Amino acid sequence: MANPAGKFGPYPAPASAALAARSASAVSAVSAALSGASASSALARGANTARLPVRQQTGAELIRSRIALRVRLGVLAAGERLPDTGVIADELGMSEMTVRRALETMCQDGLLDRRRGRVGGTFVASNWDEIAAAFRDEEQAASLEDFHLLLECGLVARSADELPPDWDSGLLAVVDEMNAADDHAELLRLETCFHLGLAEALGNGMAGEEVADLLGRLCLLAAVPAAGLLQERNKHHADLLAALELGRLDAAVGAVKAHQVGWGVGVRA
Repeated sequence: MANPAGKFGPYPAPASAALAARSASAVSAVSAALSGASASSALARGANTARLPVRQQTGAELIRSRIALRVRLGVLAAGERLPDTGVIADELGMSEMTVRRALETMCQDGLLDRRRGRVGGTFVASNWDEIAAAFRDEEQAASLEDFHLLLECGLVARSADELPPDWDSGLLAVVDEMNAADDHAELLRLETCFHLGLAEALGNGMAGEEVADLLGRLCLLAAVPAAGLLQERNKHHADLLAALELGRLDAAVGAVKAHQVGWGVGVRA
């Protein structure tokens, strides 16, 4: 799922007001799409919209979440050197000052390691997983998961009757890979790939950024699901794809909801 343009982007960084407006529009569009679907009342019962809207990220927070997402996807490995600040700034569309400050904060938090000398630079902490566990926040994670549920159900409702040919070929491959995988890190990577791919397939290029933002933040804030739970939830991936292919909107929304139910149970210690 690595972006061919680089490890971090390109991801344009709109001004905070524009970003807030874009997210508000996304919530409105999702709600409008669901209002015409027979599954809308069921979704309303399944998501705690009282926890919405989700607070938007600052530039430094976006850099932090993008790095966390790249670690989850295996694009950046523990102990690996990050690109120079200028490269990250160009790929994310941010100033080098913002990038430097974000990386410095992550170094202070222990997520990154700055080394001096000829082979120096900024590196992903060798014990990233252990350090990241200290930043878990159940309340914030729950709000983000609710927003993701709302967004994903809206994408399903919007796209149910206009799926392009072979829209699910890459997603089916991810489902098959998850069925065959038993490594925990690989299951986490594939789980993340599925939801990024779903947003791209159903959002016509409009939802990928929103979902990447959400998943990147969840990489740091949400408890890590155990391998067994990831394997179990993969069934809902398959159910969702099958329901969409058959045009069964209620079943598709039900699969999205079922995937999230009990997500915090059986987490990795």
